[in-house]
Amino acid sequence: MNSCFAEFRKLAFPDKGVVMNVFIHQLADVKSLSIGDNTRIWQFSIVLKEAKIGRDCNICAHTFIENDVIIGDNVTVKCGVQLWDGLRVGNNVFIGPNVTFCNDKHPFSGNHSFSCLQTVIEDNVSIGANATILPGLRLGKGAVVGAGAVVTKNVPPGKTVVGNPAKELAT
Repeated sequence: MNSCFAEFRKLAFPDKGVVMNVFIHQLADVKSLSIGDNTRIWQFSIVLKEAKIGRDCNICAHTFIENDVIIGDNVTVKCGVQLWDGLRVGNNVFIGPNVTFCNDKHPFSGNHSFSCLQTVIEDNVSIGANATILPGLRLGKGAVVGAGAVVTKNVPPGKTVVGNPAKELAT
């Protein structure tokens, strides 16, 4: 086996009384023990201690997951994505490469007392590459966000949005 790769490891969760198998690449920095069975975390990814990741997830290379993040089951997070505090991701969600999430409506340098807004991505949502999701929004169940879209308001369940600012596709 190539020395750059780790094998599936068993992680003990004493509070749950179970042992889970997860793949964590040797070059990833993973502090969380709340990672579901059969999840894979690839190289150059950082997962902070309080983050919660479901089972059967694929966290691709060059990702960052902050403390107050909850990710459901069967979620794919492609390369170059940062998941900031306040993000809630449902089950069966696809987050494309370089998707950008924000958690502060009025950011400025040196502000350490900003109001962190919660963003909710419901089940079965697909977010295309390079989309930007502004803070405090809800993407409804089964919604689709087109590549490069800038989402400035909630997306209703089952709707597809594209463009800047993102607008619903006519059906």
